[in-house]
Amino acid sequence: MPDQSAPAGGAHPPTRDIVLSPKHRWRAYWVAVSVAALTILDLTKVNVALPSIEAALGAGPTELQLVVSGYILTFGLVLVPAGRLGDLRSRRVLFLVGLSLFLVTSLACALAPNTAILLTARLLQGVAAGIQMPQVLGLVQQLFQGKERGRAFGLFGATIGIATAFGPTLGGLLIALGGDTDGWRLIFWINIPLVAIVIALAAWLLPATREKSHRRLDLDPVGVLLFGLTIIALMWPFLFTTGSPDDDPRRWWLLVVSVLFAAVFVFWERRYADRGGSPLMPFSIFRLSSYRNGVLISTAYFSAIPAMFLLGTLYLQGGLGLEPVFAGMVTIGFAVASAWSSWIGGNLVIRLGRPLVVAGIVGMVATAGGLVLAAVFTAPEWTPWVMAGVMVLGGFAGGLVISPNQTLTLADIPVASGGVAGSVGQLGQRIGTAVGTAIALALFYATVYREQDTEETLTVFHDAYASGMIAVGVFLGLALVIGVVDLTRRARRGSQTP
Repeated sequence: MPDQSAPAGGAHPPTRDIVLSPKHRWRAYWVAVSVAALTILDLTKVNVALPSIEAALGAGPTELQLVVSGYILTFGLVLVPAGRLGDLRSRRVLFLVGLSLFLVTSLACALAPNTAILLTARLLQGVAAGIQMPQVLGLVQQLFQGKERGRAFGLFGATIGIATAFGPTLGGLLIALGGDTDGWRLIFWINIPLVAIVIALAAWLLPATREKSHRRLDLDPVGVLLFGLTIIALMWPFLFTTGSPDDDPRRWWLLVVSVLFAAVFVFWERRYADRGGSPLMPFSIFRLSSYRNGVLISTAYFSAIPAMFLLGTLYLQGGLGLEPVFAGMVTIGFAVASAWSSWIGGNLVIRLGRPLVVAGIVGMVATAGGLVLAAVFTAPEWTPWVMAGVMVLGGFAGGLVISPNQTLTLADIPVASGGVAGSVGQLGQRIGTAVGTAIALALFYATVYREQDTEETLTVFHDAYASGMIAVGVFLGLALVIGVVDLTRRARRGSQTP
């Protein structure tokens, strides 16, 4: 285990140890985790509101796409710079800045009179989310060690799992309460009292995580610019993939541009570090196999799971005609089971290690297959119930992946780099979500367009759902391969150790 006070790559100000009573530590922890839950909840509950937004504001397909994808894009753009800034200065201050911006932008979304203002507010809301999330992981790194850290990440994974799975249900319920025309506004109105409460608790309970420093704040502006251009060029073509024949194929050239920007970014960061600067991205953290493999597993896993939820919602609403609130309820079992197993996994991960994560991924592969079988081979009136049952099993398996993998990924990361290391992992999740969702939706809608003249609507949606779930299976398979490779290398190193 490396020295937890030594930064990885670049000179940081010394990290002040947080000396708190256990009760105060856990209070601060729950404030931070509630921030993460609000952030993720806003990522999932808006999906079911798109038809209402279309009806109320006359938004077109591209504008509706941006309501969701714009949030993901700006979220991903800000993660790494915000994580590094939190490592260099005060995570508590950045919590309060991000929360305040999140409150103001939620109010702007709720009051938006037209699509342009809604889109602008959503982009800024993504910025607020990107400021907040790295501070959560950095603070957990700094508050806890050893088994206690495993339990903390277990609870973190449980909370995120609940927020992710309950998002569509909550969104559908709020639309039902507010009506088809203005129900979508309640999705943003509900943020305001919740965020106001969390701001008060954060100001009261979150500790100061950094001593005051008189050093010049080195933010590596050129690195930030190159990083931003790389992420925009990488995510843009996926965020604007809908599966429609009207999708512009020229957007894929941006992937080439992304590779070029990435190469320049790596060159600049290494040169900047050689000249004594503190680079935006400490590449030394990628030399740690536990971190590198953990990020790859997380990226592949999040390429699959959000797409799996979205495809299920589309199938249940479009193919079976379920109302949004009932379609969302199918995932409740996943949320409850994942909360339970995340807690179990957080307590077992220190003892069992990577095999626990691999077992969870195997369970998720079986879940994806079970969902397809349920959709295609069960009677329509029973399909939601069978899929809900499969989701319970999937939730238990998924809880053994997210929080244990998070613990293993950050286990060897110095505390002084906890924020930026956590934000890189979160960035991988956001990129994975964008890529996986785009590919799954492209396969789904391409099948719908290809078979749109078929008389039997349910048959079309059977085929479309099965096609989209191919992408889910491939990404879960990739996560499984990475996990098995990591296990094999650990076993070889263990056998070579005298």
